[in-house]
Amino acid sequence: MTIFPCCKINLGLNVVSKRTDGYHDIQTVFYPVPLSDAIEVKKMDENFPSEVDCDLKTTGNVLECGDDDNLVVKAYNMLACDYELPRVHVHLWKHIPSQAGLGGGSSDAAYMIRLLDERFRLNMGIAEMEMYASKLGSDCPFFITAEQSYATGRGEVLSPLPTEHDLLGGYYLLIVKPDVCVSTAEAFSNIVPKEPLRCCKDIVMEPVETWRNNLSNDFETTVFAVHPSLAVIKDELYRLGAVYAQMSGSGSALFGIFRNEPMGYKKMFSKCFTYITKIE
Repeated sequence: MTIFPCCKINLGLNVVSKRTDGYHDIQTVFYPVPLSDAIEVKKMDENFPSEVDCDLKTTGNVLECGDDDNLVVKAYNMLACDYELPRVHVHLWKHIPSQAGLGGGSSDAAYMIRLLDERFRLNMGIAEMEMYASKLGSDCPFFITAEQSYATGRGEVLSPLPTEHDLLGGYYLLIVKPDVCVSTAEAFSNIVPKEPLRCCKDIVMEPVETWRNNLSNDFETTVFAVHPSLAVIKDELYRLGAVYAQMSGSGSALFGIFRNEPMGYKKMFSKCFTYITKIE
């Protein structure tokens, strides 16, 4: 059985307070994007000589973490503590860039939970799957349904936004990921929490053309100071004609939203990973 974990972008991201548990409370809007990895799971033959119950093979983008630290394996091991799961072979094909603010690892973990639930008939509901996902990462629960949602808390408290109003419907979305990596810990280490003047949930319900003056990502100030090349990419997206551009999450991917398909972006961002799609 195969499943295709999507990525996400953040439409606005405000860090509002520091928590007593060491985490931060945020306000953001998660938006799903069909840039995907792939996960295939097959039952392992009972005679196969494996030292692990979840035998992981990765292809595509190179991952720095070992198999034991991969969130796909952690998702399997977590569920195996509460459910009788057979040993499995897992093939993870990585296409979503890492350390980009696109949630690729979190998506892989959540989709692994979804796949195991369906493949082995665990009969978990959405709430239970989201509960398990929250143990693996703050934005993991979003990917259980992967629907545009307003997120608070660490990012795990979700309020789905009306599906009849697709926030980016009819627009082109261009994602640019340069050869720069920004760790989440690095981004949070320099952030100064503050309440936003307006909530991003309210802003994104207004026309996209109004977002440039109202919607913000608090990480841009500190991350751009350390990696000024990211600020240059944002400016270039606007020069290409974006009606709105922003860094996603804690970076380093940036995205531009366009009324019409942008021309010349491949040449402009020839040294970067790029992905473009029209939101129908």
